[in-house]
Amino acid sequence: MDDLSLIRRAQAGDSTSFAELLDLYYETIHRFAWKWCGHAANADDIAQQACIKLATSLPQYRFQAAFTSWLYRLVISCAQDWQRTQTRHVHHELPETEPAPGADDAENSIYLLQLLGQLERLGEGMKETALLVHAEGLSHADAGVILGVSESTISWRRLSTSNVISALGNSRSTISRICSADGLKAPTLLADNVSRPR
Repeated sequence: MDDLSLIRRAQAGDSTSFAELLDLYYETIHRFAWKWCGHAANADDIAQQACIKLATSLPQYRFQAAFTSWLYRLVISCAQDWQRTQTRHVHHELPETEPAPGADDAENSIYLLQLLGQLERLGEGMKETALLVHAEGLSHADAGVILGVSESTISWRRLSTSNVISALGNSRSTISRICSADGLKAPTLLADNVSRPR
């Protein structure tokens, strides 16, 4: 069964089709959640919220954009909701930093947390753009559809986020280890298109 048929059956209330759809896209949901927050336990929370929201929002999907674009938008919304709750709920039991899954040392985790913090301070849409373009490897056009902005806006945001990444002194090996956590391929955008300080 193709994805569109699966989505239509899930929208009609077929629980087996919804379970198959969730199995098919859960890795994408969780991977993006982890890249959003940089902490496995928090990524689990975001992914859980996204799965619940997927169940309640799936009937609203109208096939006007790619399902993955709609799904990224849903996960971003859940991640933003989760982030707003963090000012009200402090997790004392969680360590301040957690090594990225599969990473050799805590340096990746520290770098990721610094990077996410810097991107957060850049303003609305910047973190989302960086994660979609750099970490997920999406085109500027696809990221624009997901975020509801023009391709040129994504291009400007990518340039701004690349400057932050460059200022943190990234290296190809560090980016590759961070992005390849859980066996993910490292996008070439981060390592290859960032101007390096001289």
